[in-house]
Amino acid sequence: MTTTREFQDITLERVREHVWEIPKSGEMRVPARVLASEELLEQIGDDKTLQQLKNATQLPGMQKYALCMPDGHQGYGFPVGGVGAIDAEEGCISPGAVGFDINCGVRMIRTNLTYEDLQGNEEELVETLFENVPSGLGGGGVVETDVKTVEEILERGLDWAIEEGYATEADRLHCEDEGRRPNADADAVSEKAKNRGKNQVGSLGSGNHFLEVQRVTDIYKEDVAEAFGLEADQIVVLIHCGSRGLGHQVCSDYVRKIEQRHGDLLAELPDKDLAAAPAGSELAAEYYGAMGAAINFAWVNRQLITHQTRKVFERVFGRDWQDMEMELLYDVAHNIAKKEPHDVDGETRELYVHRKGATRAFPAGREEVPRAYRDVGQPVIIPGSMGAGSYVLRGGAESMQETFGSTAHGAGRTMSRTQAKQDYWGETVQDELQEQNQIYVKAQSGATIAEEAPGVYKDVDEVVRVSEELGIGDAVARTFPVCNIKG
Repeated sequence: MTTTREFQDITLERVREHVWEIPKSGEMRVPARVLASEELLEQIGDDKTLQQLKNATQLPGMQKYALCMPDGHQGYGFPVGGVGAIDAEEGCISPGAVGFDINCGVRMIRTNLTYEDLQGNEEELVETLFENVPSGLGGGGVVETDVKTVEEILERGLDWAIEEGYATEADRLHCEDEGRRPNADADAVSEKAKNRGKNQVGSLGSGNHFLEVQRVTDIYKEDVAEAFGLEADQIVVLIHCGSRGLGHQVCSDYVRKIEQRHGDLLAELPDKDLAAAPAGSELAAEYYGAMGAAINFAWVNRQLITHQTRKVFERVFGRDWQDMEMELLYDVAHNIAKKEPHDVDGETRELYVHRKGATRAFPAGREEVPRAYRDVGQPVIIPGSMGAGSYVLRGGAESMQETFGSTAHGAGRTMSRTQAKQDYWGETVQDELQEQNQIYVKAQSGATIAEEAPGVYKDVDEVVRVSEELGIGDAVARTFPVCNIKG
């Protein structure tokens, strides 16, 4: 069995099955670890992911090791699929290790419809969803509002959506952090960011964001699936998007402020895209508040899309959404940094856990897990490509020890968008998905479909297999696409 691998002058040592380590050397403060099978490691080693992961170990206060999940790929500064737990008193917080799309995340809505109920309605459903859920670049949302309302959303999250009639109490209880970050500070968000957000509340955006109607094809853990309200042949809806232009502006604003106020720290880092503010500094507190506000915005964004989706289902199927039991299973964030207590060398310490393209995966018993799921573990939703299906997992027993309570967030790209548009023709991909797999796709352009062709993603089955075998996330159910709309 291979004990070492080398990619672009970086040597990885095999710690055990699916665990590879870049040993601490030079300016590295801790080792780096990649969680991957040999097949996935080949893809991860094919771009700048490993160098970015190695660079991340130089962030002050990094604990144990910087981590790359099985779906990892190159990002800006910090790899997508990266997890970095940094001391919240003596370390730093890094907008670069959170990413530009703050709280890009995913939610799943259950229904009591079966695949048979849906058959024959696919084209009407995909067309009506596309007409009623804003997507693509630029403005346009379910609501177009003013800065004052955006500030309320930033401060209150799903509480605002409940008050305005877009959400229910059950929606709030089945969302990470119950849909509201207590530290959110709208005053720490710039007017430019708020103005970008006011016309985008309730919109998918572009890129890899999507709304997908799916059917449950496989159940792996009956008891957990029952707790999650999932059963074979059931129709569910997956919504994947984030904080749109507002979140991007927040990240840009604070990277610029770090350059101005903490250039000394930035100068010590190997990549300026890792920009970080020292823990305890005024800027660290400001960014944490602004990020919390953008997180709230993203939860409201996905909630308004949920509201529209419920209305579309009512129109297409001629029944109230409550009658179709269109309830939120769970909403989980991907690009986020949160203060969490974790065990480090036998001592409980408060850490800024940065998850950039990674999912929180807390096991059973953690109080952060919604009461409905506390006995079985937190739901984890891992989207695959629009031709391969997705998975629902539950937080694994080993996640706290191995990954600071984290696992993968999707299949992970293997090809750039530019290369994808050279290799694929959007209309051809669209036709093949419908003819061969009965998957109905609608997007703003053929180029968008080409960029998101199934062939540009890693094998989601392999990503989930590694997660399971490491004990950081256990497969509960598998789903397969029926209808998909993209920006």
